[in-house]
Amino acid sequence: MAKRTPKPVRLRMYKWEGSWGPFTITLPCGECALTEDVIEATLANELAHVPVEFECKPWLSYWWEPIASGGWHAPIILVGNKVIAQGDALNRGVLTEMVVRAYAKSHPVEGNKVFGKPNCPYCVKAKELLDEAGVDYEYLDVVENPAAMYEMLVRVKPEIGEFTPVTTPQIWIDGKHVGGADELGEMLQTHVEPDPRRGQGSMSPTRNHRRDEKGKKRMPAPSRPRYT
Repeated sequence: MAKRTPKPVRLRMYKWEGSWGPFTITLPCGECALTEDVIEATLANELAHVPVEFECKPWLSYWWEPIASGGWHAPIILVGNKVIAQGDALNRGVLTEMVVRAYAKSHPVEGNKVFGKPNCPYCVKAKELLDEAGVDYEYLDVVENPAAMYEMLVRVKPEIGEFTPVTTPQIWIDGKHVGGADELGEMLQTHVEPDPRRGQGSMSPTRNHRRDEKGKKRMPAPSRPRYT
């Protein structure tokens, strides 16, 4: 089945320019110029693989449009119909996150995807399993590519639960979430030692607990006081 052409995310900017009736803006806006540069650089880099339809308008000539979404202080940035920033220079990370979030929510995963990171043995194992099985897949490095990290988080949280810590890899096969390398191994009927980090966070009650000689959990030993 051929892949569907993805619908682009609508990104709009209203900058401190334009005219309305007898009024005309003549003073330049430094925040607007900086925001426009940030948008162009982000679209060319972090969001290069995300379809985005960007439109920049003079605020005073179209002042009524952003007001419907709560935008009144230029520069105003909207993703879809949601204001993500106004009145100040745009944060690059916020732009990347909100565009990817909008894209991921309206475009389900198609085909095979692996979200991973360098120096992750389970990511290496997952790629080895797929290569050995002759499965074509797209690998996304969540450390090198911020957009990939945001996409992974947006897509995996509905699958594992909002408060479950996210580990790598996160794998989709034929558009369906599989899980990590151990779940992939089960699907391919290959044993993979389960990842002990799965579902664990820094506040997990079982994290860093030790076991006594009978295998019972006990709390970590308190640190010794330091004297100076």
